[in-house]
Amino acid sequence: MDTRPTWMRLLARKKSSGSLRRKRSDIEQSQQSSVTPSDQKSREVKSAPYRDARYGILLATKGSFMDEDKHGIAEHSKILVQRLLSQEHPVPQESLFRDDLFKMTCRKIKDENEARVIRDISLLIVPSADLLATYGASELECLTESVNAGWNNSIPLTPTRPQPDYAVGFRREAFTEEQLSKLRPFVGNLFEQSYFMATYYMYFPFLTCEVKCGVGALDVADRQNAHSMTLAVRAVVELFRLVKRDKELDREILAFSISHDPRSVRIYGHYAVIEEEKTTFYRHPIRTFDFTELEGRDKWTTYKFTKSVYQKWMPSHFVRLCSVIDTLPTDVDFELSQSTLQFSEQTGLSQDLANQDLSASNTDLASSAQDNDGQSQPLALLGTPDTSITRDSVRGQEAGQEAGKEAVVDDGPQDELRLLS
Repeated sequence: MDTRPTWMRLLARKKSSGSLRRKRSDIEQSQQSSVTPSDQKSREVKSAPYRDARYGILLATKGSFMDEDKHGIAEHSKILVQRLLSQEHPVPQESLFRDDLFKMTCRKIKDENEARVIRDISLLIVPSADLLATYGASELECLTESVNAGWNNSIPLTPTRPQPDYAVGFRREAFTEEQLSKLRPFVGNLFEQSYFMATYYMYFPFLTCEVKCGVGALDVADRQNAHSMTLAVRAVVELFRLVKRDKELDREILAFSISHDPRSVRIYGHYAVIEEEKTTFYRHPIRTFDFTELEGRDKWTTYKFTKSVYQKWMPSHFVRLCSVIDTLPTDVDFELSQSTLQFSEQTGLSQDLANQDLSASNTDLASSAQDNDGQSQPLALLGTPDTSITRDSVRGQEAGQEAGKEAVVDDGPQDELRLLS
């Protein structure tokens, strides 16, 4: 058990030397060819570990369960779900889901691969937050999204690195400079890993979507989503735990995921059960249905639900995150923090990264242990990303604050699953 104070345990961490060596190799290779970069593995490679049904058991050993607990979600979360499902929103008038085109569209994609399904219908099931903002939804400017991007900046739960088909979280510019300063020790720089980051530009992710084709493929998508959303819920819980407010989140839905294929959709809410210092993660089934049945009566259900998440749930969620960040101290003595951390590592009072299952891959475990033997992470590196490479800073920050006002690394499945044997 980690005996360090919560704030020290949550400090940003350097990636292991093995991960960095592979990263440099991938970058060099991508500069010389068209090989997929290391943060964007092919769909086949990234899905491989999740095809094994035992992956759900692996998640369970980490405290994440692909089911509800015996008590289920809190009552106010049940009310929230019903409100999100019942909200009406305008839908695209000219699309492949148009009434006279819907059946033909479904026939054409029923035996196609994932890339075709994503191209033709995914945006009609899970709308893009960024595109909605482009078309005038200014309250969504505080959000950023990723498409098939690896969550390289998240401290891992298992050796597999999440790489959702689509994910949404908060952009850096959604936060004030003071808030970013308070988060700095826990976020680190572009090349470090954090509990609060997914990619280097996405803070506190809260929605993922996975697309699959074939018999049983939605089960694979569910495992991917369960993994990603465990990290998302963990981020919120750990932030609130820093200020001893984590009990507020008990059994409350903190993130959402959507799995779909050419005809079916599964929508889940993800939550944590918090008992003193112990946290376990669960998912609540919101809806599962065939959107091709009954003449496509429910074809827009998921689209409208997702817009409700963006427009009705997200602003209040953002306000709560900011309310915690605002109470974090700004006068932490980083030199003292670092010397304390180094002392605890050298005297064995804290577990090394491998023992905490926080390494990026099984092959990194040995190198991580060697790298961290008697050494410590230099806090001089715990800086925020250079503002010259951030995205749309002015419009993002204004939208983030406006939303608040309105709210009143994977080495393959065999190595990983060997942990279960």
